[in-house]
Amino acid sequence: MDEQFVRNRITELRLKKNISEYQMSLDLGKNKSYIQGISSGRSLPSMKQFFEICDYLEITPIEFFNTEKKEQTLYWEAAAILKEISHEDLEALFPILLRLSAKADSQKQAEP
Repeated sequence: MDEQFVRNRITELRLKKNISEYQMSLDLGKNKSYIQGISSGRSLPSMKQFFEICDYLEITPIEFFNTEKKEQTLYWEAAAILKEISHEDLEALFPILLRLSAKADSQKQAEP
């Protein structure tokens, strides 16, 4: 991952929301060419600004860097749920997860 990825990803996510560089800059409280400067490679956002951009785009930093398929979103949602359940419930669920994992592994090996 490099600086170009960050520029391209901001542009991609901005376009998905159908927001102009100018409008996004103003909405973030920056000068009118702020986002254009990032997109063109003249600058990069600071960490604080990066988090503000993520908030503006209504995504988490993980989602910013995750360019894989939608299944990854489902994975992160499931992980969030697992973090909230009790230890006892997690122990009960663990054998099922192991069984499902073994099935997934065998299916991957069977694929050409």
